[in-house]
Amino acid sequence: MPNALGKTAAVVGAGMGGMCAARALADHFEQIFVFERDELPQEAIPRLGAGQSKHTHALLVGGQRALCQLFPGFDVAMEQMGAVELRAGLDVLVERPGFDPFPQRDLNIKVYSMSRPLIELLATRRLLQKHANVTIRDTCRVESFVATPDESTSITIEYKSARGKADVLPADLVIDASGRGVLTLELLQAMGRPPPEETKIGVELTYATAIFSIPKDAPRGYKGAFLFPDAPGISRAGLLLPIEGNRWILTLVGRQGDKPPTDHQGFLAFAESLRTATIFDAVKGAELLGPITPYGFLGSVKRHFERIADFPRGFLPLGDALCRFNPVYGQGMSVAAQEACLLQELLDDVAGKVDPLAKIADSYFAAAAALLEAPWSSALLDLIYPETTGLRPPDFEERMKFGVGLIRLAAQDPGVHKLFYEVNNLIKPASVYRDAELQRRVMAALGEG
Repeated sequence: MPNALGKTAAVVGAGMGGMCAARALADHFEQIFVFERDELPQEAIPRLGAGQSKHTHALLVGGQRALCQLFPGFDVAMEQMGAVELRAGLDVLVERPGFDPFPQRDLNIKVYSMSRPLIELLATRRLLQKHANVTIRDTCRVESFVATPDESTSITIEYKSARGKADVLPADLVIDASGRGVLTLELLQAMGRPPPEETKIGVELTYATAIFSIPKDAPRGYKGAFLFPDAPGISRAGLLLPIEGNRWILTLVGRQGDKPPTDHQGFLAFAESLRTATIFDAVKGAELLGPITPYGFLGSVKRHFERIADFPRGFLPLGDALCRFNPVYGQGMSVAAQEACLLQELLDDVAGKVDPLAKIADSYFAAAAALLEAPWSSALLDLIYPETTGLRPPDFEERMKFGVGLIRLAAQDPGVHKLFYEVNNLIKPASVYRDAELQRRVMAALGEG
């Protein structure tokens, strides 16, 4: 392999972040091993280790494009496997306080909706496995990372197979995509390094998800619906999307102990209590397919690895190990895919250089911090609720005020509507909002310009 950066690389975790990371490594290492504690199903069904796999997942446009960069033909494969095509701005009815509904416009952006298991199946068992140098070892639990005594060469992975047999694998580069990043934190501690500083936003959110058969008399004006709460007074929300197999997936959300019920009648009653009747009217007569699944989420966490001086060589966190988002905003998969693209680009840049992996952590963490700016801005929206814990930025009130004006302007102006959509979908950075003319127009929409 020309310009190989090493003989062996390893990825811990075969979720979306892990699969994308493995693809990013595939062009630069002779062998890549992916370790996954679950047995990976050969069908698009939920697996135990992916706790949110039964819930609604939005693959944002930025994530979709990242997956197409990593796996050329991903969009075509999505269509072939039954993903539902949606016209951005038009096919999902968005209901916001003061805009029920928000103006529907075709923003000339094509997106797809499907279940999380289908996305994983497509990215893992179908596309990643086309790379002969990638080996997926499922039913293998990684126990720890161990650095070499001088901390200057490889990391050794200690793991156990399905039969409990202990084994080790030295690797030139290890990606921790295991979820909460416990292995990375333990290795830093073992090496006498400080843990990364963390920014936390405690939300205490509970949601429940049901899958329905789409009835023949389903509404014709939209394919899905997203109901925003009237914060901070009302926190209940709902997201209804179409998925493969002529089905709807509906997630209902509550906060601070306001838990959506998991029995059919209670679930429907919660849907009926939402700020508008749109979602309830769509599903009240639909056939429920299977049990209703609950899930709890305590808070968003961003780890500032970029602040650790001289980060140890040989391993990098990715996905939730780097930053965990409130799932209501649907950012996790897309951000992980973009982080993998970032990794791929950095590896391309250092290929052929002397000791190419020596300083890659510094470049990776700096670029990842910039990448996380836009999605973390959404996490800050949770701070509007008084019960939410976390440090509010000094300009928090100004941010919230700007957001109100931006939504008003987007309702009036298709161009601003598209820009708003592009930032929320990780196509453009949040820095575009700093444009002086846009800020003037937003203030005017608030009656202050």
